[in-house]
Amino acid sequence: MKPEDAIQLVEQFIAAYNGFDVEGMIALLHPDCSFRNLSGGQVNASTDGIEEFQKLAEMSASLFASRRQTITGSRWSGDTLIVEIDFEGTLTADIPGGPKAGEILALHGRSEYQFRDGKIASIADYS
Repeated sequence: MKPEDAIQLVEQFIAAYNGFDVEGMIALLHPDCSFRNLSGGQVNASTDGIEEFQKLAEMSASLFASRRQTITGSRWSGDTLIVEIDFEGTLTADIPGGPKAGEILALHGRSEYQFRDGKIASIADYS
């Protein structure tokens, strides 16, 4: 996959994410995709395969009244596209021991994408 095609694919994925379009996100993923979310060096969510990812994406979408990822930079490291991200979202429900419904969650992090057969094959989110 050409670098510019990979970047365009990630931009489409993030646009679908921002629009709560889970089906649009799924359409861009390889059937055997993997996903990991790491916070403070600890894995707090992971999926293997498109069906597990879809379930997590639908559950995650229900946690936010609004959400937005903004790409602030990108670079390649081998076959991995590393994207710097600013995230802001308004919660719909309390998170046990954390923020309350209506609060705005703002984070800076990065997402690392790998590709196979013209699709996103792996996503690792770090915050």
